[in-house]
Amino acid sequence: MSGEGFRFSLTARDGRARAGFIDTPHGRILTPCFAPVGTQGAVKTIPAWDLEALGAQLVLANTYHLYLRPGDERIARLGGLHRFMGWNGPILTDSGGFQIFSLQGLREVDDDGVTFRSHLDGSLHRFTPEKAIRIQENLGADLIMCLDECAPPMDYDYNAKALERTHRWAERCRAAHTRRDQALFGIVQGGVFEDLRTWSARFLVSLDFPGYAIGGLSVGEPRTLTYRVLDLMDALLPEEKPRYLMGVGTLVDFVEAVARGVDLFDCVMPTRVARHGTAITRTGRLNLRNAAYAEDLRPIDEQCECLTCRRFSRAYLRHLFNVGEPLAMYLTTLHNLHTMFRFMEEMRQAILEGRFADFRAAVVERQAAFAMDPEPGAES
Repeated sequence: MSGEGFRFSLTARDGRARAGFIDTPHGRILTPCFAPVGTQGAVKTIPAWDLEALGAQLVLANTYHLYLRPGDERIARLGGLHRFMGWNGPILTDSGGFQIFSLQGLREVDDDGVTFRSHLDGSLHRFTPEKAIRIQENLGADLIMCLDECAPPMDYDYNAKALERTHRWAERCRAAHTRRDQALFGIVQGGVFEDLRTWSARFLVSLDFPGYAIGGLSVGEPRTLTYRVLDLMDALLPEEKPRYLMGVGTLVDFVEAVARGVDLFDCVMPTRVARHGTAITRTGRLNLRNAAYAEDLRPIDEQCECLTCRRFSRAYLRHLFNVGEPLAMYLTTLHNLHTMFRFMEEMRQAILEGRFADFRAAVVERQAAFAMDPEPGAES
């Protein structure tokens, strides 16, 4: 892996599933790895010391939001994002492109960059590839992303045009990047279309990035098409570089993506649903607000060893949510992240021991059984 303090190495393969590690200036990331999302420089409701205790290895922060508040230059003056957040482990920042392109009616794209209005106050701003890199260099994350255009996945003509921009912007990001203590990833786009994805992967590989992100998936397309694209990526992306699937966060999607050679993941899902009363378990999701749990003295998951499950009942958590007690969000988020991190550890161990196929089959079977016969008060 190019850059000072970076190295990617594969430790084991089981089929196409990979276990390895990424060394960064702020520590080692064991893969497969899930990164919780700290959009504003914080994983919602969870302080850095809890992330450390839970075993988090990588945290994602959002370039668009931190650029707007408190400002990337201010963060740089304050010693960079690691110091600002009080988090000493590796950090990944996205380019801000996904958030900008989600601002329907508030942005205008041209070949040089994108002009947009802040969702906060309507003020006018502009991102070019060079500016996206400058912001991320100010933030100082370990893994950073090229500016790309995330197109609607089923629109072929739009994706073809967007890819031309994405590829030119990737070249400009590569040229603008100056910090050797950061690894810049190219982002493969192209919707669900195999010819466009092939074009994108081959072009970006020719630029020899330290790693490759797969963007524009899990944004509404059928899951079968998501997996088809990932099958294609496994054949096209270099084995000696890490692969990062952006914005994916369910247990089934983790195991299916790892089965197709993916190493890194991020998603807001486990923290977002926790704040609305949903707990993630190995067999599905529980809606803790449901009346079925009013006198249920069991923990969220009787096999879970997190602080929440060791100490509190479903009945108590339901009560906290029903009275609007913020502790409910903290305790459920703690559980959901613990579930994600332990799942990744167990999946990695299954790869190392050559039993990934059995692990994958068990996960798919459990989730399928849950969908057919969920617990009272559970969410499918």
